[in-house]
Amino acid sequence: MLRGFAKKEHLFLSVSGLSFFTKPKFVYLISLRSPYPHQHVVASLDANVQLCNMENIKLAIVEDDPLIRESLENFLQEHPAISISLVKGSMEAFLEAIKDADRQKLDVLLLDIELPGMSGIQGIYHIRQKYPELDIVMLTTFEEEEMIFNALCAGACSYISKRTPLATIREAVFTVHRGGSYMSPSIARKIAQHFMPKEQTDHELLSLRQKEIVRGIVDGLSYKMIADRLNISIDTVRDHIKRIYRALEVNSKAEVIRKSLDGEI
Repeated sequence: MLRGFAKKEHLFLSVSGLSFFTKPKFVYLISLRSPYPHQHVVASLDANVQLCNMENIKLAIVEDDPLIRESLENFLQEHPAISISLVKGSMEAFLEAIKDADRQKLDVLLLDIELPGMSGIQGIYHIRQKYPELDIVMLTTFEEEEMIFNALCAGACSYISKRTPLATIREAVFTVHRGGSYMSPSIARKIAQHFMPKEQTDHELLSLRQKEIVRGIVDGLSYKMIADRLNISIDTVRDHIKRIYRALEVNSKAEVIRKSLDGEI
């Protein structure tokens, strides 16, 4: 039986009774017998060859939470095909670091949305000026449809929830680097549902989230207070308000409150 595992510069093989020394494209037999029937045999493999052509992904991370940032960096850099090229805690710091794009090669960016100062979505435009071909993966806690589509329309190619296991995030990095896109299952479902045909009655003009926002308006809460109550961003609240106005064909909060009190919502 042949067993093995690979590190950055070595391939370890387990072969009963046989020993091998390997170089690129060649294998040299060292011994045909072993006094130990279950002896593990070590084979050294050229780091530049490996079992196949090894990818070399230059990865950047923009995440303001130090624990999440450190976890991502420590886990992802363990893979020999991934090189962590740049790690920053804000969009402003990242844009400052990439001013001279000729000196910094980047392939994939893991980007948080809610950052201090400029948001991740707002920063995509500026990033595209320096790195038009960069694969941008949004890594965030926000799963609202509006946020998802805003990020994708801005230029992100993938959207992943922060609840995603680190191994799956690493898989996503490889997927986008190979030309694909990656969505967390819950995100993919929301996108699919968005395009599904819907039959709406007069009582289904608003989504559940929009009804929660209307309830906040009726309660006299400000946009900021509604955002805090629902654990969403204030920009998301504003976007929902616009959609509520269009759906109800109104132009003010007073009209929304009136319709709500009259049982029309």
